[in-house]
Amino acid sequence: PRGTVTGLDGQFAIDVPAGSVLELSYIGYIKQEVNVRNQTNIMVSLQENTKLLDEVVVVGFGTQRKVNLTGSVGIASAKDLEARPVVNVTQALQGLVPGLFITTNTGEMDKNMSINIRGTGTIGDGSSGSPLILIDGMEGDMNTVNPQDIENISVLKDAAASSIYGSRAPFGVILITTKKGASGKSSINYNNSFRVSSPINMPEQMDSYTFANYVNAGYANAGWGTFFTKDIMQRMLDFQAAGGTSTGGLLNNGNVWGKPAGDPFSTGYANTDWYKEIYKDNNFSQEHNLSLSGGSEKLNYYASLGYLNQSGSLRHGSDGLQRYNATAKINAELASWVDFSYSLRFVRTDNYRPTRFNGGLYEKIGRQTWPNLPVYDENGYYHDGDAETPAMQLALGGKRNVQSDNVAHQATFIFEPIKNWLTHVEFNYNTYTSNVKEATLPYYNHDVAGNLLTGTSSSNLYQDQKKENHLNLNIFSEYTHTFNDVHNMKVMGGFQADEMKQSVFSARKYGLLLYDLPEFDLANSLAGDGKERIPEVGGYSNQWATAGFFGRINYDYNGRYLAELNMRYDGTSRFRRGDRWALYPSFSLGWNIAREAFWESLQETVGTLKLRGSYGELGNQNTNAWYPTYRTMSLGSGNGAWLQNGVQPNTARIGDLVSTVLTWETVRSWNVGLDYGVFDNRLKGSFDVFTRFTDNMVGPAPELPNILGINPPKTNNCDLKTTGWELELGWNDRLRNGFGY
Repeated sequence: PRGTVTGLDGQFAIDVPAGSVLELSYIGYIKQEVNVRNQTNIMVSLQENTKLLDEVVVVGFGTQRKVNLTGSVGIASAKDLEARPVVNVTQALQGLVPGLFITTNTGEMDKNMSINIRGTGTIGDGSSGSPLILIDGMEGDMNTVNPQDIENISVLKDAAASSIYGSRAPFGVILITTKKGASGKSSINYNNSFRVSSPINMPEQMDSYTFANYVNAGYANAGWGTFFTKDIMQRMLDFQAAGGTSTGGLLNNGNVWGKPAGDPFSTGYANTDWYKEIYKDNNFSQEHNLSLSGGSEKLNYYASLGYLNQSGSLRHGSDGLQRYNATAKINAELASWVDFSYSLRFVRTDNYRPTRFNGGLYEKIGRQTWPNLPVYDENGYYHDGDAETPAMQLALGGKRNVQSDNVAHQATFIFEPIKNWLTHVEFNYNTYTSNVKEATLPYYNHDVAGNLLTGTSSSNLYQDQKKENHLNLNIFSEYTHTFNDVHNMKVMGGFQADEMKQSVFSARKYGLLLYDLPEFDLANSLAGDGKERIPEVGGYSNQWATAGFFGRINYDYNGRYLAELNMRYDGTSRFRRGDRWALYPSFSLGWNIAREAFWESLQETVGTLKLRGSYGELGNQNTNAWYPTYRTMSLGSGNGAWLQNGVQPNTARIGDLVSTVLTWETVRSWNVGLDYGVFDNRLKGSFDVFTRFTDNMVGPAPELPNILGINPPKTNNCDLKTTGWELELGWNDRLRNGFGY
């Protein structure tokens, strides 16, 4: 094949036979083929490849074209999420973004999964290494977002990408952008999913006879004789031969199951697989989503409703989760230079489980659930014989209900008095309330005749109410300008303020009169032994605030040479005056190699090749201590150990020593990356190498003489280094028959 290049004016000349097909291409434009036929002069206008040039990525306080990104940003689109039948967004993100680690150490539905970006960020005492999660620019819990409402998700991984958010985001940011209305006819969309899940990797439990042989061998090796008698061993074989499992299999002394009474371990001969007994084989869940969108060029809207019902995995007792979502959005052009948007998001979550379904359950399953112990006695009553096996506790020990509501209001004004000069004013207000109601009920064994026998006898009702109010204000202005058609610059500066207030109230009262109707006014304050138990009441309130000034400058030369500079000046109420404010910079550079003239011959094979590097510093003030530099005192009402005038006195306890000079943890990050697209960008991905230093983490103080008499204060005295690399590969193609993958 023959080839040529154009001059500066775009003209070219080439000798080809009549009927030849010319292929014209230029970096950043769509390749075209032209049949010259018998023409001697042709005119061709190439169109920009908007798929490459105009693919926009959400970043901190704005958007950027993907080709101009210099920070490390992972992206997940609605298309990536919609095909995943998951309960929440966290589950949907698993495996989608390199460097995003999502783990869990429990299957309980009221527990959130753990998220971190690029590994553990801090091991400081009380410090948090979790990323900042923003939903349409407002901090929130991603598990409360309906996955069907999401437009895209950006994961800002390095300091250059996340530094614009300052001390709230030292370990990355997850930006969730939800869907909004568009001009055109109204559209209604409904979808549902029905799911069945099953537990996997469940331990295989021995049958009771095999287990008994191991126990007897252990006793013999220890010189203790045998634990299970030959009679019990034979009963185990006979019980299994008859198909017995978890009902019966108990000796009795005429009136009490177990012989001697209270010793079920050596006298039981049932054959219970406790893991199959506690957990169901299958759990069913269903989800329904309905959305409505439409509008005109000056006014559009989006609204959605969602419902999720997920059943739990427990066979005894009941556990489950119900979630209700409602979202409403409106975008309006108030004037040619003013846009307004408002959104309301409401999420209600109802979670229920047995009161006894807590950390101790797993210990009991692993330690006390011998396979020779039954779940039921021969009369069909729950039975544990004082072995504290979990089935009876789960079924009869009470129920815990947690209802939580999230309500988020977001209002935004965008002013553009001059072309390319935009000013954003954002008001965000979020309220979170939760109500916990937990009834602890007694449970009993029965004798051979079916009469109540032994067990716990106390009952109580515990309730707590939590409310959090989070107010956020963002004001920032940006100006974009191009010089001489090749120098592109964008300048942005702004202010951010956050305030969080929290209040908690709790109470516990003993002696429930009606177990089916646990209420405070139906409790008599008596323990199971008939003695009076004073109701327990507690409560507290906390608050924190942050403020920050930020700025960013973006520059690129003809889309080839890229630079970005960020500055953030942050203050927090968690530290003392003099240590509250700190300045943190970051910068990044990029080189779009594939847009260089010398790369044109390789453009068809390698259409995207960008080298980038970044460095940034951030402060970390995220800690579970609201007032880490202040010594606190705890007060107690009527809980003194010694009676005074016949009553228990109030108490006061001074807290541990604290350091008044505690200050920021400092996070420094280096990142070098390469973005690539091969074979007309059908094969594309990225490779990143990073190093992160976390300095001045809060750690234990040096040892002091015991004469101090109290724990010494913690100080900023620990450092952590994290290194790693990330590789992303993706293949997208469409066959001639229209099938895409």
